[in-house]
Amino acid sequence: MTGSLETRRRFLGFMAASPLLAGLAGARDALGRDGNEIITAPDQALNVLDFEPVARLRLPPAHFGYLSTGVDDDATVRANREGFTHLSLRVRRLVNVREIDTSVTLFGVSWDSPIVLSPVGSQRAFHADGEIAVAKAARATKHLQILSTVSSTGVEEVAAAREGPVWYQLYPTDQRTVMRGLVKRAEAAGCPVLVLTVDTQGGSNRETLLRARHRDQRDCAVCHQSDPLAPWNDVTRKPMFSGLDASKVRRAIPLDFSWDDLKQLRDVWPRKLVVKGIVTREDAELAVQHGVDGLIVSNHGGRAEESGRATIESLGEVAAGVKGRVPILVDGGVRRGTDIFKALALGATAVGIGRPYIWGLAAFGQEGVEAVLSLLRKELVLVMRKAGTRRIGDIDRSYLVDGRRG
Repeated sequence: MTGSLETRRRFLGFMAASPLLAGLAGARDALGRDGNEIITAPDQALNVLDFEPVARLRLPPAHFGYLSTGVDDDATVRANREGFTHLSLRVRRLVNVREIDTSVTLFGVSWDSPIVLSPVGSQRAFHADGEIAVAKAARATKHLQILSTVSSTGVEEVAAAREGPVWYQLYPTDQRTVMRGLVKRAEAAGCPVLVLTVDTQGGSNRETLLRARHRDQRDCAVCHQSDPLAPWNDVTRKPMFSGLDASKVRRAIPLDFSWDDLKQLRDVWPRKLVVKGIVTREDAELAVQHGVDGLIVSNHGGRAEESGRATIESLGEVAAGVKGRVPILVDGGVRRGTDIFKALALGATAVGIGRPYIWGLAAFGQEGVEAVLSLLRKELVLVMRKAGTRRIGDIDRSYLVDGRRG
Protein backbone atom coordinates (compact mmCIF):
# COMPACT_ATOMS: atom_id res chain seq x y z
CA MET A 1 0.00 0.00 0.00
CA THR A 2 2.70 2.48 1.04
CA GLY A 3 4.76 1.77 -2.06
CA SER A 4 1.73 2.20 -4.30
CA LEU A 5 0.88 5.58 -2.81
CA GLU A 6 4.49 6.74 -3.09
CA THR A 7 4.57 5.67 -6.74
CA ARG A 8 1.35 7.60 -7.37
CA ARG A 9 2.78 10.67 -5.61
CA ARG A 10 5.96 10.58 -7.71
CA PHE A 11 3.93 10.23 -10.91
CA LEU A 12 1.68 13.18 -10.07
CA GLY A 13 4.74 15.18 -9.12
CA PHE A 14 6.24 14.38 -12.52
CA MET A 15 3.02 15.49 -14.22
CA ALA A 16 3.01 18.75 -12.30
CA ALA A 17 6.60 19.46 -13.41
CA SER A 18 6.18 18.36 -17.01
CA PRO A 19 7.10 20.70 -19.89
CA LEU A 20 3.45 20.81 -20.92
CA LEU A 21 2.44 22.33 -17.62
CA ALA A 22 5.49 24.57 -17.46
CA GLY A 23 3.99 26.19 -20.52
CA LEU A 24 1.09 27.31 -18.37
CA ALA A 25 3.36 29.49 -16.26
CA GLY A 26 5.24 30.99 -19.19
CA ALA A 27 2.67 31.18 -21.96
CA ARG A 28 -0.42 33.25 -21.24
CA ASP A 29 -1.65 32.65 -24.76
CA ALA A 30 -2.75 29.10 -23.91
CA LEU A 31 -6.46 28.86 -24.58
CA GLY A 32 -9.19 26.70 -23.12
CA ARG A 33 -12.03 25.16 -25.10
CA ASP A 34 -14.07 28.39 -24.80
CA GLY A 35 -11.25 30.49 -26.23
CA ASN A 36 -10.31 32.09 -22.88
CA GLU A 37 -6.77 32.15 -21.55
CA ILE A 38 -5.96 29.25 -19.24
CA ILE A 39 -5.27 30.51 -15.74
CA THR A 40 -1.92 29.86 -14.08
CA ALA A 41 -2.90 30.76 -10.50
CA PRO A 42 -6.11 30.42 -8.46
CA ASP A 43 -6.60 34.17 -8.06
CA GLN A 44 -6.85 34.58 -11.84
CA ALA A 45 -10.11 32.64 -12.00
CA LEU A 46 -13.25 34.65 -12.76
CA ASN A 47 -15.54 31.69 -12.06
CA VAL A 48 -15.23 28.01 -11.21
CA LEU A 49 -15.32 26.94 -14.85
CA ASP A 50 -11.87 28.51 -15.28
CA PHE A 51 -10.41 25.59 -13.31
CA GLU A 52 -11.68 22.87 -15.65
CA PRO A 53 -9.22 23.38 -18.55
CA VAL A 54 -6.31 23.48 -16.08
CA ALA A 55 -7.49 20.19 -14.58
CA ARG A 56 -7.80 18.73 -18.07
CA LEU A 57 -4.17 19.64 -18.83
CA ARG A 58 -2.79 18.43 -15.52
CA LEU A 59 -4.55 15.07 -15.36
CA PRO A 60 -3.87 11.90 -17.34
CA PRO A 61 -6.66 11.24 -19.87
CA ALA A 62 -8.14 8.32 -17.93
CA HIS A 63 -8.26 10.31 -14.68
CA PHE A 64 -9.95 13.28 -16.33
CA GLY A 65 -12.28 10.86 -18.09
CA TYR A 66 -13.24 9.33 -14.74
CA LEU A 67 -14.02 12.80 -13.41
CA SER A 68 -16.01 14.01 -16.41
CA THR A 69 -17.88 10.86 -17.40
CA GLY A 70 -21.59 10.37 -17.20
CA VAL A 71 -23.37 7.30 -18.57
CA ASP A 72 -24.28 6.33 -22.14
CA ASP A 73 -24.28 9.62 -24.11
CA ASP A 74 -23.76 11.82 -21.01
CA ALA A 75 -27.21 13.32 -21.53
CA THR A 76 -27.94 13.45 -17.80
CA VAL A 77 -24.65 15.26 -17.13
CA ARG A 78 -25.74 17.92 -19.61
CA ALA A 79 -29.29 17.96 -18.24
CA ASN A 80 -28.01 18.66 -14.72
CA ARG A 81 -26.36 21.82 -15.98
CA GLU A 82 -29.05 22.88 -18.42
CA GLY A 83 -31.81 22.42 -15.85
CA PHE A 84 -30.75 25.60 -14.09
CA THR A 85 -31.19 27.59 -17.30
CA HIS A 86 -34.90 26.73 -17.31
CA LEU A 87 -35.40 28.81 -14.18
CA SER A 88 -35.30 32.61 -14.10
CA LEU A 89 -35.13 34.90 -11.08
CA ARG A 90 -37.73 37.40 -9.89
CA VAL A 91 -35.67 40.05 -8.13
CA ARG A 92 -36.91 42.66 -5.65
CA ARG A 93 -35.83 46.29 -5.32
CA LEU A 94 -35.20 48.83 -2.54
CA VAL A 95 -34.32 46.30 0.13
CA ASN A 96 -31.55 47.08 2.65
CA VAL A 97 -28.99 44.42 1.73
CA ARG A 98 -25.96 45.87 3.52
CA GLU A 99 -25.72 42.76 5.71
CA ILE A 100 -26.07 39.31 4.10
CA ASP A 101 -26.25 36.13 6.18
CA THR A 102 -25.42 32.94 4.23
CA SER A 103 -25.40 30.61 7.26
CA VAL A 104 -27.48 27.43 7.46
CA THR A 105 -28.12 24.89 10.19
CA LEU A 106 -27.99 21.13 9.61
CA PHE A 107 -28.83 18.79 12.48
CA GLY A 108 -28.15 21.47 15.04
CA VAL A 109 -24.78 22.52 13.59
CA SER A 110 -24.40 25.98 12.05
CA TRP A 111 -22.38 26.41 8.86
CA ASP A 112 -21.25 29.72 7.39
CA SER A 113 -22.42 28.70 3.93
CA PRO A 114 -24.97 26.32 2.35
CA ILE A 115 -22.26 24.96 0.03
CA VAL A 116 -21.28 21.35 0.77
CA LEU A 117 -18.33 19.37 -0.59
CA SER A 118 -20.04 16.28 -1.98
CA PRO A 119 -18.30 12.89 -1.78
CA VAL A 120 -15.88 12.12 -4.61
CA GLY A 121 -13.84 8.93 -4.53
CA SER A 122 -10.11 8.39 -5.10
CA GLN A 123 -9.10 12.04 -4.82
CA ARG A 124 -5.39 11.22 -5.00
CA ALA A 125 -6.08 10.44 -8.64
CA PHE A 126 -6.45 14.21 -9.06
CA HIS A 127 -3.78 15.55 -6.71
CA ALA A 128 -1.12 13.94 -4.54
CA ASP A 129 -2.67 15.44 -1.38
CA GLY A 130 -6.18 14.29 -2.30
CA GLU A 131 -8.75 14.33 0.49
CA ILE A 132 -6.28 15.90 2.93
CA ALA A 133 -6.01 19.03 0.78
CA VAL A 134 -9.80 19.16 0.51
CA ALA A 135 -10.16 18.73 4.28
CA LYS A 136 -7.75 21.59 4.93
CA ALA A 137 -9.65 23.76 2.48
CA ALA A 138 -12.94 22.84 4.17
CA ARG A 139 -11.43 23.77 7.53
CA ALA A 140 -10.05 27.10 6.26
CA THR A 141 -13.34 28.10 4.64
CA LYS A 142 -15.66 26.47 7.21
CA HIS A 143 -17.55 24.22 4.83
CA LEU A 144 -19.11 20.81 5.36
CA GLN A 145 -17.20 17.91 3.79
CA ILE A 146 -18.64 14.47 2.99
CA LEU A 147 -16.06 11.67 2.61
CA SER A 148 -16.50 8.84 0.12
CA THR A 149 -16.37 5.15 1.02
CA VAL A 150 -13.75 4.72 -1.71
CA SER A 151 -11.60 7.63 -0.56
CA SER A 152 -7.85 7.38 -0.98
CA THR A 153 -7.35 8.47 2.65
CA GLY A 154 -8.92 7.02 5.79
CA VAL A 155 -11.61 8.89 7.65
CA GLU A 156 -9.42 9.34 10.72
CA GLU A 157 -6.72 11.21 8.79
CA VAL A 158 -9.30 13.34 7.00
CA ALA A 159 -11.01 14.29 10.26
CA ALA A 160 -7.62 15.19 11.74
CA ALA A 161 -6.81 17.43 8.76
CA ARG A 162 -10.30 18.94 8.94
CA GLU A 163 -9.82 19.41 12.71
CA GLY A 164 -13.39 18.29 13.14
CA PRO A 165 -15.81 15.57 12.09
CA VAL A 166 -16.87 14.95 8.51
CA TRP A 167 -19.99 13.25 7.23
CA TYR A 168 -19.37 9.74 5.91
CA GLN A 169 -20.86 8.52 2.64
CA LEU A 170 -21.61 4.79 2.67
CA TYR A 171 -21.75 2.23 -0.09
CA PRO A 172 -23.27 -0.72 1.81
CA THR A 173 -21.55 -3.27 -0.48
CA ASP A 174 -22.88 -6.77 -1.07
CA GLN A 175 -21.21 -8.09 2.11
CA ARG A 176 -23.10 -7.16 5.28
CA THR A 177 -20.15 -7.81 7.58
CA VAL A 178 -18.13 -5.31 5.53
CA MET A 179 -20.95 -2.78 5.73
CA ARG A 180 -21.06 -3.09 9.50
CA GLY A 181 -17.27 -2.69 9.68
CA LEU A 182 -17.36 0.51 7.62
CA VAL A 183 -20.19 1.91 9.75
CA LYS A 184 -18.43 1.14 13.02
CA ARG A 185 -15.24 2.78 11.78
CA ALA A 186 -17.14 5.94 10.77
CA GLU A 187 -18.79 5.97 14.19
CA ALA A 188 -15.46 5.59 15.98
CA ALA A 189 -14.05 8.48 13.93
CA GLY A 190 -16.81 10.73 15.23
CA CYS A 191 -18.79 11.12 12.02
CA PRO A 192 -22.15 12.64 13.05
CA VAL A 193 -24.00 11.72 9.85
CA LEU A 194 -24.01 8.62 7.66
CA VAL A 195 -24.93 9.25 4.01
CA LEU A 196 -26.26 6.07 2.41
CA THR A 197 -25.88 6.23 -1.37
CA VAL A 198 -28.58 4.38 -3.31
CA ASP A 199 -28.37 5.73 -6.86
CA THR A 200 -25.78 3.38 -8.39
CA GLN A 201 -27.61 0.10 -7.76
CA GLY A 202 -27.21 -2.08 -10.84
CA GLY A 203 -24.13 -0.31 -12.17
CA SER A 204 -23.80 2.14 -15.06
CA ASN A 205 -22.39 2.31 -18.60
CA ARG A 206 -19.70 5.03 -18.47
CA GLU A 207 -18.65 5.34 -22.10
CA THR A 208 -16.77 8.63 -21.75
CA LEU A 209 -14.46 6.97 -19.24
CA LEU A 210 -13.94 3.99 -21.55
CA ARG A 211 -12.98 6.27 -24.45
CA ALA A 212 -10.62 8.26 -22.24
CA ARG A 213 -8.88 5.06 -21.14
CA HIS A 214 -8.25 4.14 -24.76
CA ARG A 215 -6.49 7.49 -25.26
CA ASP A 216 -4.30 7.03 -22.17
CA GLN A 217 -0.88 5.66 -23.08
CA ARG A 218 0.36 5.18 -19.50
CA ASP A 219 0.90 1.83 -17.83
CA CYS A 220 -2.08 1.85 -15.44
CA ALA A 221 -0.55 -1.02 -13.48
CA VAL A 222 1.72 1.59 -11.84
CA CYS A 223 -1.27 2.76 -9.79
CA HIS A 224 -3.89 0.04 -10.27
CA GLN A 225 -3.46 -3.55 -9.22
CA SER A 226 -6.60 -4.53 -11.09
CA ASP A 227 -9.00 -3.11 -13.64
CA PRO A 228 -9.57 0.54 -12.61
CA LEU A 229 -13.03 0.35 -14.17
CA ALA A 230 -13.98 -2.34 -11.69
CA PRO A 231 -12.84 -0.97 -8.32
CA TRP A 232 -15.22 -3.25 -6.47
CA ASN A 233 -13.06 -6.17 -7.55
CA ASP A 234 -10.17 -4.73 -5.56
CA VAL A 235 -11.57 -2.58 -2.76
CA THR A 236 -9.05 -4.08 -0.36
CA ARG A 237 -6.64 -1.41 -1.65
CA LYS A 238 -8.91 1.36 -0.38
CA PRO A 239 -7.98 2.60 3.11
CA MET A 240 -11.51 2.36 4.51
CA PHE A 241 -11.47 -1.40 3.91
CA SER A 242 -8.25 -1.94 5.84
CA GLY A 243 -8.74 -4.64 8.45
CA LEU A 244 -11.96 -5.89 6.85
CA ASP A 245 -12.34 -9.11 4.91
CA ALA A 246 -13.46 -7.44 1.68
CA SER A 247 -12.14 -10.09 -0.68
CA LYS A 248 -15.67 -11.14 -1.66
CA VAL A 249 -17.03 -7.64 -2.29
CA ARG A 250 -18.18 -7.27 -5.89
CA ARG A 251 -20.81 -4.53 -5.77
CA ALA A 252 -21.10 -1.12 -4.17
CA ILE A 253 -24.82 -1.74 -3.62
CA PRO A 254 -26.31 -5.25 -3.69
CA LEU A 255 -29.00 -5.81 -6.30
CA ASP A 256 -31.49 -6.89 -3.64
CA PHE A 257 -30.93 -3.86 -1.38
CA SER A 258 -34.32 -2.36 -0.47
CA TRP A 259 -36.16 -0.20 2.05
CA ASP A 260 -36.25 -3.19 4.40
CA ASP A 261 -32.45 -2.99 4.67
CA LEU A 262 -32.62 0.46 6.24
CA LYS A 263 -33.68 -1.13 9.53
CA GLN A 264 -30.57 -3.30 9.56
CA LEU A 265 -28.46 -0.21 8.98
CA ARG A 266 -30.29 1.62 11.76
CA ASP A 267 -29.47 -1.23 14.12
CA VAL A 268 -25.73 -0.55 13.75
CA TRP A 269 -25.74 3.23 13.21
CA PRO A 270 -26.90 5.31 16.21
CA ARG A 271 -26.62 8.80 14.68
CA LYS A 272 -28.22 10.76 11.85
CA LEU A 273 -28.92 8.84 8.65
CA VAL A 274 -29.26 10.59 5.28
CA VAL A 275 -30.16 8.84 2.02
CA LYS A 276 -28.43 10.13 -1.13
CA GLY A 277 -29.89 9.55 -4.58
CA ILE A 278 -33.61 10.24 -4.11
CA VAL A 279 -35.18 11.97 -7.14
CA THR A 280 -38.96 11.37 -6.87
CA ARG A 281 -41.79 12.36 -4.55
CA GLU A 282 -42.78 8.73 -3.94
CA ASP A 283 -39.32 7.73 -2.75
CA ALA A 284 -39.05 10.87 -0.65
CA GLU A 285 -42.28 9.93 1.13
CA LEU A 286 -41.06 6.36 1.64
CA ALA A 287 -37.77 7.59 3.04
CA VAL A 288 -39.51 9.76 5.62
CA GLN A 289 -41.82 6.86 6.51
CA HIS A 290 -38.74 4.70 7.12
CA GLY A 291 -37.34 7.25 9.54
CA VAL A 292 -34.43 8.77 7.64
CA ASP A 293 -33.17 12.08 9.00
CA GLY A 294 -32.45 13.77 5.67
CA LEU A 295 -32.24 13.35 1.90
CA ILE A 296 -29.83 14.29 -0.86
CA VAL A 297 -31.41 14.77 -4.28
CA SER A 298 -28.74 13.38 -6.57
CA ASN A 299 -28.15 11.32 -9.70
CA HIS A 300 -24.44 10.92 -8.94
CA GLY A 301 -23.53 13.90 -11.10
CA GLY A 302 -25.19 12.23 -14.09
CA ARG A 303 -23.22 9.03 -13.48
CA ALA A 304 -26.07 6.92 -12.07
CA GLU A 305 -28.60 6.52 -14.87
CA GLU A 306 -29.35 8.08 -18.24
CA SER A 307 -32.70 9.51 -17.18
CA GLY A 308 -32.00 12.81 -18.91
CA ARG A 309 -33.58 14.57 -15.95
CA ALA A 310 -31.79 17.27 -13.96
CA THR A 311 -31.65 17.06 -10.19
CA ILE A 312 -32.85 20.69 -9.98
CA GLU A 313 -36.01 19.49 -11.77
CA SER A 314 -36.42 16.62 -9.29
CA LEU A 315 -35.92 18.84 -6.26
CA GLY A 316 -39.39 20.39 -6.30
CA GLU A 317 -41.28 17.12 -6.16
CA VAL A 318 -38.95 15.70 -3.50
CA ALA A 319 -39.56 18.78 -1.38
CA ALA A 320 -43.30 18.29 -1.89
CA GLY A 321 -43.00 14.72 -0.61
CA VAL A 322 -40.88 15.71 2.39
CA LYS A 323 -43.12 18.65 3.39
CA GLY A 324 -40.43 20.18 5.55
CA ARG A 325 -40.09 17.16 7.83
CA VAL A 326 -36.38 16.57 7.15
CA PRO A 327 -33.63 18.67 5.55
CA ILE A 328 -32.95 18.26 1.84
CA LEU A 329 -29.61 18.68 0.08
CA VAL A 330 -29.15 18.62 -3.68
CA ASP A 331 -26.16 18.27 -6.01
CA GLY A 332 -25.58 17.97 -9.74
CA GLY A 333 -24.60 20.66 -12.23
CA VAL A 334 -24.02 23.48 -9.72
CA ARG A 335 -21.55 25.95 -11.21
CA ARG A 336 -22.78 29.41 -10.15
CA GLY A 337 -24.08 31.29 -7.15
CA THR A 338 -27.34 31.69 -9.04
CA ASP A 339 -27.59 27.89 -9.24
CA ILE A 340 -27.28 27.68 -5.47
CA PHE A 341 -29.92 30.38 -5.04
CA LYS A 342 -32.34 28.52 -7.32
CA ALA A 343 -31.84 25.27 -5.43
CA LEU A 344 -32.47 26.99 -2.09
CA ALA A 345 -35.60 28.60 -3.53
CA LEU A 346 -36.93 25.16 -4.49
CA GLY A 347 -36.58 23.82 -0.97
CA ALA A 348 -32.95 22.73 -0.51
CA THR A 349 -31.41 23.34 2.90
CA ALA A 350 -27.89 23.08 1.45
CA VAL A 351 -26.30 22.52 -1.97
CA GLY A 352 -23.48 20.15 -2.89
CA ILE A 353 -20.70 20.56 -5.43
CA GLY A 354 -18.50 17.80 -6.82
CA ARG A 355 -16.63 18.36 -10.08
CA PRO A 356 -15.91 22.09 -9.46
CA TYR A 357 -13.89 21.56 -6.31
CA ILE A 358 -12.08 18.60 -7.87
CA TRP A 359 -11.15 20.85 -10.81
CA GLY A 360 -9.71 23.25 -8.25
CA LEU A 361 -7.91 20.41 -6.47
CA ALA A 362 -6.42 19.05 -9.69
CA ALA A 363 -5.36 22.52 -10.81
CA PHE A 364 -3.85 23.99 -7.65
CA GLY A 365 -4.36 21.66 -4.69
CA GLN A 366 -5.78 23.12 -1.48
CA GLU A 367 -5.58 26.68 -2.83
CA GLY A 368 -7.67 25.67 -5.82
CA VAL A 369 -10.39 24.17 -3.64
CA GLU A 370 -10.47 27.27 -1.46
CA ALA A 371 -10.70 29.49 -4.54
CA VAL A 372 -13.65 27.51 -5.91
CA LEU A 373 -15.52 27.84 -2.62
CA SER A 374 -14.70 31.54 -2.36
CA LEU A 375 -15.95 32.29 -5.87
CA LEU A 376 -19.24 30.46 -5.31
CA ARG A 377 -19.83 32.20 -1.98
CA LYS A 378 -19.14 35.61 -3.53
CA GLU A 379 -21.57 34.87 -6.33
CA LEU A 380 -24.20 33.69 -3.86
CA VAL A 381 -23.89 36.88 -1.80
CA LEU A 382 -24.17 38.93 -4.99
CA VAL A 383 -27.36 37.25 -6.19
CA MET A 384 -28.88 37.43 -2.69
CA ARG A 385 -28.28 41.20 -2.72
CA LYS A 386 -29.72 41.58 -6.21
CA ALA A 387 -32.79 39.56 -5.27
CA GLY A 388 -33.28 41.42 -1.99
CA THR A 389 -32.85 38.39 0.27
CA ARG A 390 -30.82 39.11 3.39
CA ARG A 391 -30.86 35.59 4.86
CA ILE A 392 -30.94 32.10 3.40
CA GLY A 393 -34.34 31.62 5.03
CA ASP A 394 -35.74 34.51 2.97
CA ILE A 395 -35.18 32.59 -0.28
CA ASP A 396 -38.31 30.78 -1.48
CA ARG A 397 -40.22 29.89 -4.63
CA SER A 398 -41.55 33.43 -5.03
CA TYR A 399 -38.13 34.37 -6.40
CA LEU A 400 -38.35 31.89 -9.30
CA VAL A 401 -40.21 31.76 -12.56
CA ASP A 402 -40.11 29.16 -15.35
CA GLY A 403 -37.71 30.75 -17.80
CA ARG A 404 -39.25 28.84 -20.69
CA ARG A 405 -42.63 30.55 -20.13
CA GLY A 406 -41.52 33.94 -18.83
